[in-house]
Amino acid sequence: MAIPKQDMAHFTTLASIKTPRVMRAVFFMLLAAIVIAVAFLIYVPWVQTTSGRGVVTTLSPNERKQDINALVPGRIEEWYVRDGSSVKKGDPIVRIADIDPQLIDRLQAERGQMELQLQAAQSALATAQIDERRSRELFEAGLAARRDYELAQIKVADMQGRVAAAQADLNRADTNIARQSEQIVRAPRDGFIQSLNAGDAATYINAGDVLATFVPDGAERVIEIFIDGRDVALVRPGDKTRIQFEGWPAVQFSGWPSVAVGTFGGRVISVDQSAQINGRFRVLIAEDRSELHRWPEERYVRFGAVVQAWVLLETVPVGYEIWRQLNNFPPELPVAESTGSAN
Repeated sequence: MAIPKQDMAHFTTLASIKTPRVMRAVFFMLLAAIVIAVAFLIYVPWVQTTSGRGVVTTLSPNERKQDINALVPGRIEEWYVRDGSSVKKGDPIVRIADIDPQLIDRLQAERGQMELQLQAAQSALATAQIDERRSRELFEAGLAARRDYELAQIKVADMQGRVAAAQADLNRADTNIARQSEQIVRAPRDGFIQSLNAGDAATYINAGDVLATFVPDGAERVIEIFIDGRDVALVRPGDKTRIQFEGWPAVQFSGWPSVAVGTFGGRVISVDQSAQINGRFRVLIAEDRSELHRWPEERYVRFGAVVQAWVLLETVPVGYEIWRQLNNFPPELPVAESTGSAN
């Protein structure tokens, strides 16, 4: 119950009681904090994101880590490289020797025999063509029977078949010699040898066996991340992303990418149309070359390095984002898609 002012003179003790300055200060501080918090929740923007983990990879299969296989069966005679060796395109990697050291000589001898057979078949064909031409002239002059002319034509066709067969045998011999001559395996392009997977000298190998693991140089790096199926509809090619590389110091603020430190920009270039076995969708991200800070050099971020990426979506108030998170609602749909669906 409030006491009138004219009666306060009778209550001297009550009149002497004053609100402490500390309490007033606390009251105004609490009031200011509430006002600031409400304004913060309503007016401060928050960038919604969907995140995923992945690795550094490349788009072209020729630029990925690849196996170098044996071209012919045989035994390893000499290695020209070791683990970690840098190679240029065409540099020798390993020399393979056939278990039969005289194989090339015998193949060359067989080829010489087939070449003689081809020459003999060509000579026989030339003779048959001369006989056929003479028979035609005699037949046209009425001095030879049609049967003799037809037999000469058949003989020419038979000789042409023999020449073709001899030429095919010679081609096969050349192919065998070429294959067996490919005893030195060479680097397909510039790069380095990550590991040697075959044994030492005198180790027998079959054609197609993996000899070494090769990593090309100068490959264009992209990021491969996997996101939840609930968020895949929100991600489109061209969306901006922020990337944190493993081992690279960074301070990431998911909702305020402009104040993040140590992260790098990227753009979504592809979103898979079907899910992986675990139900997540693959998203490929390329470097955003419009950013001031480029991706770290390859010696700092190598292929296969683990990354964390955030795809930037719509900008909403902080209060709405907290409410959405508490209710486990999905992020906002892009404006263009929501407008199109309304029409």
